[in-house]
Amino acid sequence: MPARLNVVVSQSRSQNPKKRAIEERIVGELLGSAGIDVAVVPHLYDLSADGPGMLSLSGISGDLVFCSWLFPRAARWTLDRNGIRGQEGTTLLKSLGEDDEEEEEDSAESEDSEAEEKPRVIDQRELPARKIYCLDLRAHDSADDYLEEIRRIAGEASTQTVELMGWIKGDPKPEQLARYLANGDEGESGKANGESKSSEAAVSAGPIVVEEDPARRWYPVIDFSRCTNCLECIDFCLFGVYGMDGQETILVEQPDNCRKGCPACSRVCPENAIIFPEHKTPTIAGSPEIGGPMKIDLSQLFGAPDPGAPGAEKAHEVAARERDEQLMAVGRDAVGMAVGLPKRQAATTTQSQTVDELDLLIDSLDEIDL
Repeated sequence: MPARLNVVVSQSRSQNPKKRAIEERIVGELLGSAGIDVAVVPHLYDLSADGPGMLSLSGISGDLVFCSWLFPRAARWTLDRNGIRGQEGTTLLKSLGEDDEEEEEDSAESEDSEAEEKPRVIDQRELPARKIYCLDLRAHDSADDYLEEIRRIAGEASTQTVELMGWIKGDPKPEQLARYLANGDEGESGKANGESKSSEAAVSAGPIVVEEDPARRWYPVIDFSRCTNCLECIDFCLFGVYGMDGQETILVEQPDNCRKGCPACSRVCPENAIIFPEHKTPTIAGSPEIGGPMKIDLSQLFGAPDPGAPGAEKAHEVAARERDEQLMAVGRDAVGMAVGLPKRQAATTTQSQTVDELDLLIDSLDEIDL
């Protein structure tokens, strides 16, 4: 019997009628679908680790389609930080910020080999064989797009087959083998596939609705497919948010220590591995715009003016300013760029010197009367 597909709809924070209509349509349409179990939970990002919502998600063992009002990358790694893990399932739906052109995928593969060879935290992990598909409910206005994709995934899962002979251990007798193969064709009840009692009960009776009233939260989520465990975030953050596990790998140890609205640690991360799912800037909220190590100035993506413009700030300068604002808000002294940014300062100094020398050369050429 094919494994059942689990579909979870994570509700929007708001009571927007259009968003509620999409959620209700998806749940209502899937209730009559064979082989699909449906559950509804509050907004994923707000769920507490030991609350009923996260406990319900932890109890799901098979393939999972997770529909939320977040970027898929943000949803996937929020699930991961709570121990809900699996292989990344491929969806045909485009999320916000994704380009239809395949050229970007080709260019990502041809990026600098040195950057690609960096060890990532995910390389040290063993993920379960199940697949997790994350759908961004903000990307399309119609629930039909999501229903079509979910049914495609369900159909794909139902065609997965297992060779009967692969289950046989040892050296069975001919009569035992014949009986085993006969059961595989008819099932224990003696009925053909699709007519057994288990198949008749394959339609879900109703959705599982998890009742929880979580408060709105703000904390960083680490994308371990990008994180190199450089620990710059733990050096930079002065609020005790980050820690290390037994293997000395970075983790978000005290998420609720994070200052609401402050994304400073995300700005200083050299790999763009820190996500704040509810931030208004897509690249900080987990958009796919940066698909890997890119030869670009990340500070421009984070809203900084063009380099050389009057008053232009680098990403780490913005981060230091944001951190100082939060420190002073709780009665602590500002530290500026003196704490947690030694690597950044050295790199910036070298870059500034190079830029200054180039400016001097250009000025000298301009003064020459040709």
